[in-house]
Amino acid sequence: MTAVSLPFEDRASAGALLADALADERGRDRLLVLALPRGGVPVAAMVADALDAPLDLMLVRKLGVPGQPELAMGALATGGIQVLNPDIVNALGISDAEIDRVAAAEGRELARRARDYRGERPPPPIAGHRVILIDDGLATGATMRAAVAATRAQRPAAVIVAVPVASIEAVELLEPTVDAVVCLATPEPFLGVGRWYRAFTQTTDAEVRALLAAVPGPA
Repeated sequence: MTAVSLPFEDRASAGALLADALADERGRDRLLVLALPRGGVPVAAMVADALDAPLDLMLVRKLGVPGQPELAMGALATGGIQVLNPDIVNALGISDAEIDRVAAAEGRELARRARDYRGERPPPPIAGHRVILIDDGLATGATMRAAVAATRAQRPAAVIVAVPVASIEAVELLEPTVDAVVCLATPEPFLGVGRWYRAFTQTTDAEVRALLAAVPGPA
């Protein structure tokens, strides 16, 4: 894989580079690109367009530690799939009730986003497809682990995780659970996903809808 220069300019330029790394996937039978909203969508749109593959979403929400919402204790994905980080949960003494309370709130947000992004369009068929799961980066990998579990539950032919940048720990955590991990860079110390982009503004719901409209979804 060609070495990349960090930081990336923005998510779209990172997506173009990621598409180059995934070029061998173009023309594969029943290929499906699934983005993790919101930041993964601009990256995935570039990949789906380059690979001539349909684009849709894998809806996942981080489960933030109570009082420290930026610290992930796990993640929740479509279908009620929940992945927890036991090291964080045990170290901070987070109770089952606290986990359930956070999961319920994030579940409501998942449902809202599904309605807002898809409208009446049903979730994509995953069974038998070669699925590429894309985000703008991986810090702990908890969110992507939930996405992988939710995807695996629907019996795809293969699951590939593809990201522009990730921590070494996140890649090592995910590799045993998928068919391949494609990652352009694993800088150390990692210091967070946003550190590796010049422009890392929040992707809006309107941008997600526009990108989904611009790239064809599954038939």
